[in-house]
Amino acid sequence: MLDIKFIRENLDLVEKSTKEKGYKVDIKKLLSLDDERKGILTEVEELRKKRNEIAGKMKGGKPTPELIAEGKQIKAELSEKEQALALAETEVKEKLKMIPNVIFDDVPLGGEECSVEVKKWGENHETGVDHLDYAVSRGWVDFERGAKVAGAKFYYLRDGLALIENALLQYGLSKVLEHGFTYMTVPDMVSSRVLEGCGFNPRSSEQSDEYYIEGEDLAMIATAEMPLTGYHMDEILEEEDLPLCYAGYSACFRKEAGTYGKYTRGLFRVHQFNKLEMYIFCLPEKSKEMHEKILQIEEEIWRGLEIPYHVINIAAGDLGAPAAKKYDMEYWSPVNQKYQEITSCSNCTDFQARACNVRVRRKDGTVEFVHTLNGTAIPLARALVVLLENYAVEGGKMKVPEVLRPYLGGKEEI
Repeated sequence: MLDIKFIRENLDLVEKSTKEKGYKVDIKKLLSLDDERKGILTEVEELRKKRNEIAGKMKGGKPTPELIAEGKQIKAELSEKEQALALAETEVKEKLKMIPNVIFDDVPLGGEECSVEVKKWGENHETGVDHLDYAVSRGWVDFERGAKVAGAKFYYLRDGLALIENALLQYGLSKVLEHGFTYMTVPDMVSSRVLEGCGFNPRSSEQSDEYYIEGEDLAMIATAEMPLTGYHMDEILEEEDLPLCYAGYSACFRKEAGTYGKYTRGLFRVHQFNKLEMYIFCLPEKSKEMHEKILQIEEEIWRGLEIPYHVINIAAGDLGAPAAKKYDMEYWSPVNQKYQEITSCSNCTDFQARACNVRVRRKDGTVEFVHTLNGTAIPLARALVVLLENYAVEGGKMKVPEVLRPYLGGKEEI
């Protein structure tokens, strides 16, 4: 979340950025509510002071009836004002959570169609194999039995495709370890505080993407970014220890709400998949540099797999609440003859850290909020789509990318 002091001092900037992101929040109403909260807080503090003064007068002797009556009156008034204060604080906090992060100056304005290509790599192929038809024909994926046990868009991976998924994980892991990331497995559920701290506030209730656990303060994670954000919650990190770079492997669960009109065939968009996610806690002045580092690693991974791609700077209207800037990597689909998203990476500045109370102690003793960044190393289900489209041969075997062969016993095809 944003600092309300920052909002007051930069009202025009925050209102403009919120509008550009497509969020409808009455920010002036928030500030008015906060003014009311401050007024109530002043009254509460004054009543507490009087209560303490009366308590002091009652010590060492028998209090007068007038003093007792005054004490009772103040106690009743204080109880009423404290309830009003709690209500006001909750209202301010709820409004504050709905305001998205401020975008960077170099973020394109407009909707999804206004995103800007910033780099391109590889030669686009003209022909490819439909991943679902091919995988089903080989007995490598089973959506029918997945639907039987869990519902639509759940699946089983078998044999060659399951082995390729494992090879992709090992390959992606080797790349992030080369860059100094610490490998972690993470909880597949998080509390509401962590979920909210990550800033995954939908623009509307119909877009909520999480599966919630009935009767528990828990939700299934949509990405390892969620538990990694909460890893250092309520902690003060030391300046000399930053940046902290983690690579989290997890299952991801998504309702895929709000995906009407998007490409959903086969494994491209499913309710459960595995993913290797990069996450960084760093000093504020280093976050832009770290953002470029994550993008560089993502590019290395896909260049190693020899998959043509381009990188786009995502427009404000397509940014989520936490991100100040986001890059998407899109691979060239020879089947659909267009670019389709494969990974992304975001700079969330101090937006998540403020909500989860993750700070850094500088060498001079001052304390401030860290910056957080995230980026996908390998989204395994979607990566299988990419490889099948580019390496499967119609009516034949699938070629194995050279970088994956060490993890498949040296096999050149399967």
